[in-house]
Amino acid sequence: MNYMYAPWRDAYFTEKTEGCVFCHISENSKLDEKHHVLYRDELCFIVMNRYPYSPGHFMVIPHFHTDAIEELEPEVWLHISFIVQRCVKMLKEGIGAQGVNLGMNLGKSGGAGIAEHIHYHLIPRWIGDTNFITTIADTRVYGTDFEKIYHHLKGLVPEYISC
Repeated sequence: MNYMYAPWRDAYFTEKTEGCVFCHISENSKLDEKHHVLYRDELCFIVMNRYPYSPGHFMVIPHFHTDAIEELEPEVWLHISFIVQRCVKMLKEGIGAQGVNLGMNLGKSGGAGIAEHIHYHLIPRWIGDTNFITTIADTRVYGTDFEKIYHHLKGLVPEYISC
């Protein structure tokens, strides 16, 4: 068996948040830079995925804690849908994504890593961004600096996400 040294994932094993990690981010706006929050308003927030599938992978998350999409107030659902729509445009125009994977994994059996709090994933994609290494080595290649893309996206937010 091969091992890949990935010290940047150390926080995944050592930093445990008591309770819901998304509620923790929601309730601690003073830590937005540390948590890599791109945007927040009264109904939702946008945060970078700490363990992204591709550069620029982030999530749109309601402040309301629920694992059931059907429990969201229609106002919240419509607002999040609007934010997601603007984020797709931001990814395409702002970082040149050629496509975007968009979705929610509802429940543990639906593939949710954090099943207790619903969240939308937005994953920018480019032709040729996947290759053999994921298949044969169970490894992902992340072709840019996480902090650099975070600050770039954060700078784009005012232009694309205005309510």
